Amino acid sequence: MADSGKAFDFNLFKRLLRLTRPYRGTFIFVAFAAIAMSGLGVLSPILLKRAIDQAITPLDSEALVIFIVLMFVVLLFEVLFQFGFIYFANWLGQNVIKDLRVRLFKLMTSFKMQYFDKNAVGRLTTRAVNDIETISSIFSQGLFMIISDLLKMAAIAGVMLVMSWRLALIVFAILPFILYATRVFQRAMKVAFEDVRNQVANLNSFVQERITGMKIVHIFNREKTEYDRFKEINDKHKKAWVKTVWYNSIFFPIAEMASSIAIGLVVWYGGLNAAEGGVITLGIVTAFIQFAQMLFRPLRQIADKFNTLQMGMVAANRVFGILDTKSHIADTGDEQLIDANGGI
Repeated sequence: MADSGKAFDFNLFKRLLRLTRPYRGTFIFVAFAAIAMSGLGVLSPILLKRAIDQAITPLDSEALVIFIVLMFVVLLFEVLFQFGFIYFANWLGQNVIKDLRVRLFKLMTSFKMQYFDKNAVGRLTTRAVNDIETISSIFSQGLFMIISDLLKMAAIAGVMLVMSWRLALIVFAILPFILYATRVFQRAMKVAFEDVRNQVANLNSFVQERITGMKIVHIFNREKTEYDRFKEINDKHKKAWVKTVWYNSIFFPIAEMASSIAIGLVVWYGGLNAAEGGVITLGIVTAFIQFAQMLFRPLRQIADKFNTLQMGMVAANRVFGILDTKSHIADTGDEQLIDANGGI
């Protein structure tokens, strides 16, 4: 079992990646599509900057048409890669959990009855259905999108430094606050999602066992008692989810405020420099507004996607906990049938 105190368990993550080996070609394509989307996304502000400085400002209509065509081509390729990414990332995730679910069910059918006496059936059902379904989101929404966003942020930072190091430093000055907030947010959400998965398992286990044994509940006149226990478990489930909403409610306004401050400083400094005929042009200011939005948006989205990744990792930790169980019935042994004459 992975250590739940870690913000991210790389050993568990590597174990998850091994599940994609039968679909290596699809995995490589999805990774390539994520990289392509990040690169194409950076091209649009660059083309917009050149269109303003080399076509709109000098009133060159022919050059403007060329830039419009180039921007359309970039957008077209970005849409095509996005389509391929969404479809095949989800395809990969569903095939991985299909294999994992079959493997888990096959193992569970070989467990000794003693195992089922000690582990609630509802909890095992949650592992085989809900938790495995959550794992698919690691591939469809978490892993590749985080890689794409990180690459896009690195590319944006490099282009910004080349285009105008002064404006780039203004934007970068805000980044440490966002990075610190993101780190704190990740650790808090790790604990919160662990609690959510626990409460979901408790709720499923309680409902399934009470419905299965409803005859016993009626015989012993425990309707009121079981109802009160259900309300208590359901309330804990609600509080666990509300805690995750609370953390999101704190983090995202902070990230949005930092983004707005960075854009405001870019417009103030860059606009004054452009108005005074400095090295910063109107096209650079416009591009930096887009770059700042593109730089801070992935930070906000990475936190959200890291939530998805963390939830999938927590679910994977629980599923692998069952897969690592040594409670199956041995199919080999030392006992031998010595005398089998068919008598009763």
